[in-house]
Amino acid sequence: MRRGPHSRSGGWRVGDRTGERLRSSVVSKLTDLPKRILIGRALHSSKLGETLLPKRIALPVFASDPLSSVAYAPGEVLLVLSAAGVSAYHFSPWIAVAVVVLMFTVVASYRQNVHAYPSGGGDYEVANVNLGPKAGLTVASALLVDYVLTVAVSIASGIENLGSAIPFVIEHKTACAIGVIVLLTLMNLRGVKESGKLFAIPTYVFVGGVFVMIFWGAIKGFLMGETMKAPTADYTIHAEHQGLAGVALVFLLLRAFSSGCAALTGVEAISNGVPAFRKPKSKNAATTLALMGGLAVTMFCGIIGLAMATNVRMAENPATDLLKNGSPVGEGYTQNPVISQVAEAVFGSGSFFFVVLAAATALVLFLAANTAYNGFPLLGSILAQDRYLPRQLHTRGDRLAFSNGIVLLAGAAAVLTYIYGADSTKLIQLYIVGVFVSFTLSQTGMVRHWNRHLATETDPAKRRHMIRSRAINTFGAFLTGLVLVVVLLTKFTHGAWVALLGMVIFYATMTAIRKHYDRVAEEIAADEGPGDETVRPSRVHSIVLVSKIHKPTLRALAYAKLMRSDTLEALSISVDAAETKLLRDEWQRRGLDVPLKILDSPYREITRPVIDYVKSLRKESPRDVVSIYIPEYVVGHWYEHLLHNQSALRLKGRLLFTPGVMVTSVPWQLDSSEAAKLRARKRAEWNAPGSVRRGPVSQPKKEKAATKK
Repeated sequence: MRRGPHSRSGGWRVGDRTGERLRSSVVSKLTDLPKRILIGRALHSSKLGETLLPKRIALPVFASDPLSSVAYAPGEVLLVLSAAGVSAYHFSPWIAVAVVVLMFTVVASYRQNVHAYPSGGGDYEVANVNLGPKAGLTVASALLVDYVLTVAVSIASGIENLGSAIPFVIEHKTACAIGVIVLLTLMNLRGVKESGKLFAIPTYVFVGGVFVMIFWGAIKGFLMGETMKAPTADYTIHAEHQGLAGVALVFLLLRAFSSGCAALTGVEAISNGVPAFRKPKSKNAATTLALMGGLAVTMFCGIIGLAMATNVRMAENPATDLLKNGSPVGEGYTQNPVISQVAEAVFGSGSFFFVVLAAATALVLFLAANTAYNGFPLLGSILAQDRYLPRQLHTRGDRLAFSNGIVLLAGAAAVLTYIYGADSTKLIQLYIVGVFVSFTLSQTGMVRHWNRHLATETDPAKRRHMIRSRAINTFGAFLTGLVLVVVLLTKFTHGAWVALLGMVIFYATMTAIRKHYDRVAEEIAADEGPGDETVRPSRVHSIVLVSKIHKPTLRALAYAKLMRSDTLEALSISVDAAETKLLRDEWQRRGLDVPLKILDSPYREITRPVIDYVKSLRKESPRDVVSIYIPEYVVGHWYEHLLHNQSALRLKGRLLFTPGVMVTSVPWQLDSSEAAKLRARKRAEWNAPGSVRRGPVSQPKKEKAATKK
């Protein structure tokens, strides 16, 4: 490191403090205004209660994923059954019944979860407490992967639905999908309550539209006796496996059942989001779960029933397997989703209700990603609190949302969307693996939970309730475990291995992070007793770095004297003989009582001679501590930092890695720093974005008490 061109006017002027102020000043100027425009002013911690969600907002926020999945889950069932021909479609109502049974079982189980574990840990907490840390970490890994896939799949599916009406979108679907991810990220960074209000209207329009379609379809079909025909009603399907029977048929039905279980994705988000509900949190979360389950199964069954009544035809490879007048429809054919075909049959093509439902379906698929935007950051916060993820994820941002978790989720989903080209057909093969891993382990953990409580409970009424709950959880664990096995067997080679790999990566990463935090905690733990001899130095050797005698240098010398070190000396690096002579002469003229040591540097370096000198002192006396004082200027304008070198900043960076060395900055505020102080004070009045925050927010009284202390 070499002395810069302005060394004559100063010396060791720009240290860590000024470096930090430079960065904070520049970043603040460049980011504060855009940040305030995009996500709004920072909220005080006391406003947290105002961001909590009532049930009417919590339903679309946390349940938009399972509610919107009825737009594609019925189609997934028919697509699988089409492998055996149209004759296999008559199994779809029974598959729908099985999905309904599983949905109610899972909902009933999670209603118990939110009462037993209301902290927001959800599946992770249940598995961690009842099955052990490894099972808990497995569940957490599965959920994190599933949340990322929820964003990618939902947005890709929405883009494809929107692209059927707007060709530009489908032509640039990857860029459009990433753009939607960015937009949803900004909405969520503004806070869950504001994003919830934005998402509530289209979600309720979609739910209402589906119920109107089911109601009107039932009236036309059963009361009015009208014949409703889907656009594909006259098509036939070329079966890949005609006349399946025995084990092959059972396997096909299980695969169709597992595909229909896509309707259950996102159910666990409510149990992870209990802290975001208004009080009474557990009761409101349980009620929201029941509402979500009732709406989802009604819509799912209604669409399956109307699809059968209107003779919808779907094929996994429509270009070759879907036949019109005995001939394949060809590559130019676009296979519309089941819900779109049913809506056309019930309302008529191009009618008002058809257009409204189509638009609401596309929009709600975008908003389904919001389930993950609420579940992922909350789970990340809990994992960070347990030291499995970086502690920054436990921090609330400007708008009292877990901003770091939101940004991490958005980044991972954007990367996945880019890699797979926003193709929902490819992405959906990765889907639902993680959610059924968490379902199975969570419900197994709840069985352990009830067993543990039954061992000590003596009240007959409570025991009956626990036995009934255990039976529900046992049945749920069996069904979800069966679905998980089927999914792995049928989808592993089609992409499910990627989801499993993601879980392994998350598991390994979180395990490594926990080991690091544990190792650091063990390393820095204080020994028992009144004092710790291992950290007490035998002597302190203080050094004041000097390049010229001026007020900052004199202040640093005076401050170092107050520390009452065992030895104190001033140190200067000679890179110019004339300057060094002037420094030595003035030192003697002033009669400074601190010895001045000058080190020659023929290569005009400053850092290496200082480091070598400090190391030599440490080598002579290993138990001594070397305390280095660096005088520095504090300037008030960002451009002033460009006029001064960064020698001390780089020197500090090297010294911090030298054992037994303490570094102290002694600032000297210039006049321009007063203006910066006023600007900082104004920013502090509205709690400037980018300020460091940590942990759960406190109530105002506690904050005032802590401030007084």
